[in-house]
Amino acid sequence: MKIDNLLYKESEWLKGTGPKANTVISSRIRLARNVDGYNFFTTASPETKRKIFDDIQAAVKKCKTLKGASLLSMKEITELDRQFLVERHLMSLEHVAEPESKGLVLDDKEVVSIMINEEDHLRIQVLQSGFNLTEAWRIIDAIDNDLAERLRFAFSPRYGFLTACPTNTGTGLRGSVMLHLPALAMTNQLNSVFQAISKLGLTIRGLYGEGTEATGEFYQISNQVTLGYSETDLIDNIEKIISRIIGRENTTRASLLSKNKEEITDKVWRAMGTLRSARIITSNETITLLSTIRLGIDLAIIKEPDVKVLNELFILMQPAHLQKLEGKALSPQERDVKRAALIREKLKS
Repeated sequence: MKIDNLLYKESEWLKGTGPKANTVISSRIRLARNVDGYNFFTTASPETKRKIFDDIQAAVKKCKTLKGASLLSMKEITELDRQFLVERHLMSLEHVAEPESKGLVLDDKEVVSIMINEEDHLRIQVLQSGFNLTEAWRIIDAIDNDLAERLRFAFSPRYGFLTACPTNTGTGLRGSVMLHLPALAMTNQLNSVFQAISKLGLTIRGLYGEGTEATGEFYQISNQVTLGYSETDLIDNIEKIISRIIGRENTTRASLLSKNKEEITDKVWRAMGTLRSARIITSNETITLLSTIRLGIDLAIIKEPDVKVLNELFILMQPAHLQKLEGKALSPQERDVKRAALIREKLKS
């Protein structure tokens, strides 16, 4: 697979075609697995890390569920390409560091990605558009079973799957949903919502997961605990809580439209005006303005642009994507100029 080819493809998780897509951008299931008989990656010797990589690579090639997938060696791709893959949510920020003996398995639809030798030997991930954890689980369960026929995973009858971080021990499952919650943010309800769900075993992260801040009222919500519950129990719990948040967001949107239509309309058109005319714009400001326009479309305040255009900009306006589009390294200010020009072009067309 040529990484450059992904630049002109529509990411599965940004298609905007899944259930509840007006509120839920994407759903993700991730499984943490380690190969039995080896130290965890964080304590393994360089020789052991290479052996783990080779064993997993051999197993991946034999898996029917991964037929046609590509395996990228982190040390053989550029730092820019690694950042590009992070921006597409195909691997974590942690996977960028120290590329030796690390890899990424990726299918051509960007639904399945598997990090080799991140914190755990395997981080299997499946992404779906909209609120679709059940389908993500169906896909990832089949891949997990396929790999388990070729690799013996570290497992304890008492504790479940063993992982480098104790919080992942058990099922090793993290289910997460990326939500767009502008109405709850505008009405200062987010703190109470987040406090409530933290008591129910969920946690809130930013756009790129752990250690990142929320931008443009986009939030990732996932389970904190994996031990003591089955995979289906964890997914059911996430779905129930997320459904309540979706309901509250949609009720608040309706209330805003009823009581503050002129104020919301003004905010939406100001955002559109800025994006259509700006000559210099940062990525954070872009995300915030795209968030406002997305709300305007969802509330039928404006009909254009199509959400697919917003999703495309959501990806292309990021630093690594801009530099790959330009075909060269860009300074931060050059990126801000290029970003503004790209946005003007897309919104004009």
